[in-house]
Amino acid sequence: MSENNKNSLESSLRQLKCHFTWNLMEGENSLDDFEDKVFYRTEFQNREFKATMCNLLAYLKHLKGQNEAALECLRKAEELIQQEHADQAEIRSLVTWGNYAWVYYHMGRLSDVQIYVDKVRHVCEKFSSPYRIESPELDCEEGWTRLKCGGNQNERAKVCFEKALEKKPKNPEFTSGLAIASYRLDNWPPSQNAIDPLRQAIRLNPDNQYLKVLLALKLHKMREEGEEEGEGEKLVEEALEKAPGVTDVLRSAAKFYRRKDEPDKAIELLKKALEYIPNNAYLHCQIGCCYRAKVFQVMNLRENGMYGKRKLLELIGHAVAHLKKADEANDNLFRVCSILASLHALADQYEEAEYYFQKEFSKELTPVAKQLLHLRYGNFQLYQMKCEDKAIHHFIEGVKINQKSREKEKMKDKLQKIAKMRLSKNGADSEALHVLAFLQELNEKMQQADEDSERGLESGSLIPSASSWNGEWRIEMWCPLGYC
Repeated sequence: MSENNKNSLESSLRQLKCHFTWNLMEGENSLDDFEDKVFYRTEFQNREFKATMCNLLAYLKHLKGQNEAALECLRKAEELIQQEHADQAEIRSLVTWGNYAWVYYHMGRLSDVQIYVDKVRHVCEKFSSPYRIESPELDCEEGWTRLKCGGNQNERAKVCFEKALEKKPKNPEFTSGLAIASYRLDNWPPSQNAIDPLRQAIRLNPDNQYLKVLLALKLHKMREEGEEEGEGEKLVEEALEKAPGVTDVLRSAAKFYRRKDEPDKAIELLKKALEYIPNNAYLHCQIGCCYRAKVFQVMNLRENGMYGKRKLLELIGHAVAHLKKADEANDNLFRVCSILASLHALADQYEEAEYYFQKEFSKELTPVAKQLLHLRYGNFQLYQMKCEDKAIHHFIEGVKINQKSREKEKMKDKLQKIAKMRLSKNGADSEALHVLAFLQELNEKMQQADEDSERGLESGSLIPSASSWNGEWRIEMWCPLGYC
């Protein structure tokens, strides 16, 4: 192939609507984390969108250098499209053909690239366009793909479904996609903006039990803001009755009962889901966190005597067993090791606690996750190991991290109390005076930053962002994992 023809082919490839041009890896920490999120962490109706999953798997196989396996996934996607959308097979296949072209391009098989570019062009020319067309079905496919990727792709997914609905406002599939995207983006505080799309989607998809549980979860949050309770419970019960073996329904229903502070019911549903997808790290993690919630319940009851202690150790044992299975299945799970460490500390198993704390410290963590780890390890040193100096060190290290969070405020409060207690015993305590000086300097810097921010807002030079606060102040006690 001549250089001119190759350049022309590359130009055609860049115009294709497919996974290779959607920039799906934007903002991802690593390929492993991206794969983990797509296939294990993000709840999704995998049964209903098998072709979408095959295309995503093909893209991931390519990213891992497994191009032959990627081609096999694309062949499977083609078969599924013929089965699921026989009346729209050409339009629905455009994304798959685009992926074929890109995989062959990276394999250096340019003649095969040309075959699939021509297939796309043949369909698009029917709509007076060379290599891409505006189609609600294509927008929908992009929306489901981005929704499956989650995270920073949810906003773009919502835009895709809104665009598709402009052409077909009553389409059940497009409406479902918009409802799920709206649900994910409406984190806190809950609003009617997610409720209405979910109700509309359920009206158009009365047999979609997953949507009913999502609505129940939103209604429960609204109830916390003063709404009536009852409808959510009925929706979950109906969904479980009509879809007793659908894992996404089971997981979401378990989340509903966890939020209602009913960990036993949540554990029952999660264990049932585990029957369908055994060895799933996230299910074990969620079960472990439910047992951890039961640990807190027993501790709050302050049961005395041997029975209370025995019950506590039994629950800790169940929590640890499931969390260890989660860690073994995926040792990059968010905060699992620090939870394990804290549970071992509660059971007076200090060597095991130290092991898991250090394992967590060895990982790449987000700023808030680092703060939480310093808080937990500082508490461990302060209360279990009786080592105040080490506790102070970790509280200071956590506070130094430039991130607003509930954990940061807790560590500042602990440092203040420790310093005042030490000074009440010895007014010349150098360590205590150092801590107070550190806190004073920190407060002055924060005050200056706030003043600078206010001046910037008044002049219109800064745009405020809620991203640094979004969800961080509402980490629920039963499970400090954002996806549990």
